[in-house]
Amino acid sequence: MGIETENNSNRASTTTLIFTYGTLKRGFSNHVLMQDLIKSGDAVFNGIYRTVDNYPLVCGPYRVPFLLNLPDATGSHRVTGELYAVSSQGLSRLDELEGTSRDHYERLPIRVEPIDGRDAVFGVEAYYGHRSYAMEMWKRSGKRGYGVYGEKEAKGYVKRKDRPQNLSFLEQINVFVSSCSDN
Repeated sequence: MGIETENNSNRASTTTLIFTYGTLKRGFSNHVLMQDLIKSGDAVFNGIYRTVDNYPLVCGPYRVPFLLNLPDATGSHRVTGELYAVSSQGLSRLDELEGTSRDHYERLPIRVEPIDGRDAVFGVEAYYGHRSYAMEMWKRSGKRGYGVYGEKEAKGYVKRKDRPQNLSFLEQINVFVSSCSDN
């Protein structure tokens, strides 16, 4: 799902359009990675976008945001976020952060449009909560999602370094979705 662009050395390089909806956005804890990618020429901010379809956006353990690949689920919303064009090197770093090789998130296609209502953009991908726990995460949320991950939704977010280290993040997710208590 890449597009060909010219970089500073006039070599063609492939970029991928990535829709971010949580901690990678400006003003949130993991945006420092996006800033590093922008500084190195491995990412370009394209603007504020929203999903064409409704999706569940929920908070999991430690108030970590998860977009769930359950389009048009009752209680879901069009989700607002940021769109970036990311190089293959930058994409590798994002995949590592998002734990795609460890089944934390999976990068899949999504349809988005600029918030000003212009036509939808194609060839975009987003990091969804992995399918192995998505439905349980949705049930755990009470089947209520957010339209945006903002300051209110992020209140209580715990950075990775401050979380218990005796369980993997996937194990923490599994404990979260199997618990009977409400958010």
